[in-house]
Amino acid sequence: MGRIIRVSGPVVQAEGMRESSMYEVVYVGYERLIGEIIKLEEDIATIQVYENTSGVKPGEPVEGTGMPLSVELGPGLIGSIFDGIQRPLSVIFEKAGPFVSRGIHIFALPRDKKWPFTPSRKAGEKIRGGEVLGYVEETPLVKHKILVPPTIRGTLREVAKEGEYRVEDLCAVVETPEGKTVELPFYHRWPIRAPRPYKERLPLSEPLLTGQRVIDTFFPVARGGCAAIPGGFGTGKTVTLHQLAAWSDADIVIYIGCGERGNEMTEVLISFPKLKDPRSGRPLMERTVLVANTSNMPVSAREASIYTGITMAEYFRDMGYDVALMADSTSRWAEALREISGRLEEMPAEEGFPPYLASRLGEFYERAGRVVTLSGEIGSVTIMGAVSPPGGDFTEPVTMHTKRFIRALWALDTALASMRHYPAINWLISYSDYIDVVENWWNERTGGLWKKYRVEAMKILQREEELKEIVRLVGPEALPEHEKLVLEVARMLREGFLRQNAYHPIDTYTPPEKQFYLLKGIVDFYYTAKRAMDRGVPFTKIKKLPVIFEIMRAKESIPNENLDQLKEFFDRALQEVQALEAGA
Repeated sequence: MGRIIRVSGPVVQAEGMRESSMYEVVYVGYERLIGEIIKLEEDIATIQVYENTSGVKPGEPVEGTGMPLSVELGPGLIGSIFDGIQRPLSVIFEKAGPFVSRGIHIFALPRDKKWPFTPSRKAGEKIRGGEVLGYVEETPLVKHKILVPPTIRGTLREVAKEGEYRVEDLCAVVETPEGKTVELPFYHRWPIRAPRPYKERLPLSEPLLTGQRVIDTFFPVARGGCAAIPGGFGTGKTVTLHQLAAWSDADIVIYIGCGERGNEMTEVLISFPKLKDPRSGRPLMERTVLVANTSNMPVSAREASIYTGITMAEYFRDMGYDVALMADSTSRWAEALREISGRLEEMPAEEGFPPYLASRLGEFYERAGRVVTLSGEIGSVTIMGAVSPPGGDFTEPVTMHTKRFIRALWALDTALASMRHYPAINWLISYSDYIDVVENWWNERTGGLWKKYRVEAMKILQREEELKEIVRLVGPEALPEHEKLVLEVARMLREGFLRQNAYHPIDTYTPPEKQFYLLKGIVDFYYTAKRAMDRGVPFTKIKKLPVIFEIMRAKESIPNENLDQLKEFFDRALQEVQALEAGA
C-alpha cells in the first residue's frame, strides 16, 4: 500500500511502493482507478492511469495487485466490444449508462453465461502449454478451443465432462512435474506486453485476400504479413480498413479503433453488426472482436489498446486460426506515447516523440507472422495499421519508422481522394514486397500469367504519368497516336479496375479470379488495339468504340460468380477491335 505524492494528468507518482514491480497493475485513489507502474525509483513508483484522474489528490492510497496488465482469454470474446483495457462497453452501458464511470470494474468475459463444452483429452494424459483441452461452439463460425495456458505442463488428473459450464468453472486439474496441483478454469489471463510463445515461425506463402483489386492484384499482403495505410485527412483510411475487415478471408477479425473520432467509431459499431460474412452469409460479428478507444477516452488506455488487440489476436492464432488485425490508427497511439513521455519529463526526439518510438512500433508489428503453434497447428496474425501523418507528410516520424517494419505500403493520395477515386491508393508510391511470396499461389489459378499482366498494367500506368507532363506543356493533340492509346488504356485501368465502390453490391468485393480476368481483358485490349493501329487503324476509331465504356463498367455490371460471361464479354470486345483491323 502506497500514497500518492504527485499527480500530472494520467501520470501519478506514489511513495511506499518498494515491494511493487514494473508493469504491475495498481488501484489508484479512493475510487480505485486502474493504473500500471511504468517506472520505479527506490520506493517511488510512477504510474500511468487508464482513467480520468480529475479530483485525485496527494495522500490518497495506491494498492498493488501483484499482476501485470493482462487480458482474459476464453469463450465470450467473439462479438464483444471492449475498451482499451478490455472492459466490455455493452455491459458498462447496461450498468452505468452511456458514459464510462470512473473506477468501474467489470470482468471482460461474462461470468453468468454457460457454454456447451466437449472435451478432447482424458485424465492420465501428458499435456503441455498451448494444447487443446476441448471445444466450445462459441458462434456458428468459430469453434473456440480451450487451451492450456502456455506456462503449464504436466499430467491431467481430471477433465470436465461434456456439458454446459461457466468460464470460472473447473475445466481440468493438472499435476505439474514438481508435484503441484493446478486447477484450470475455462479461461486464462495473459500479460498484454508479452508475446505468446509458439513452436516455429513459418515462411509466408499465401496472400490474405481482401476483395479490393488494387490491393490483391497490385500490392498484395501475405497471410501473416504486415501492411500500413498512411494518408492525410479525408483520404479514406477508415473506410478502407472497414472494407478489409468486412471482406478479408481471415477466420477471425480484430478491429482496433485507437484514438479515432467518436463518429467514425460509431459507424463501425453500427455497421459491423449488420454486415454479412461473404463466405457463410452469417453476421460478420460472429467472427469479429472490436476494441473501441476513441479520442475522448483516457490517453493511457489508448496506448494499451494496441497491445490488448494483438494479444487477443495471438490467442486465436494459437487455436490454428488466421487472424486479421486492423489498427486505426497507430499515429494516435504514438501521440499517446508522446503525451505520456512528456509528463514523465523524458528527453524528446524528433517532433517531440519519445526516443523509443521505433522500438515500440517494432515490438507491435513483429508480433505478426505465420507460425506452428504449441499444439502443432498452423495459425497466423496479419497486421494492417493505418497511419495519419499531419498534412499527408510521409516523412514524419511515425510513417518513416513504420515503413521499417512493414513490407506492404498502401499510400493514400489526397489528389486521388479529391477526384473521388476510391480507394485512393497511389499506385506510383505504394509497394509490396510480397509479390514473389504470393506469385506461386496466383500462378496456380491463372496459368502462370498473373505477374506478367500485373507488370504490363504497371508499365501502362507509369507511362501515363510520364505523358501527363508532356500533355501539360503541349496538349494531348501533340502526342503520337500510340501515346494517345496509352492514355486511354490507362484511363480504362483507373476507372475499370483500380477504382472500386465500397457501397455497390457487386463492386464492393471482387474475387481473385474476376480480378485477373478484368486486368487481363484490359491489357489484351491494349495490345490488340496497338496491333490494329500498326496496321493502319486510326486512334479516333478505336476511341469511339462503345465497348470501351462497357469495359470500364464490367466490374459492376457482370456478377462476381459469372466468370464465363466475363470471358465472353472480353472476347467480344477484342473481336470489335479486330474487325476494325480487318477493315483496314
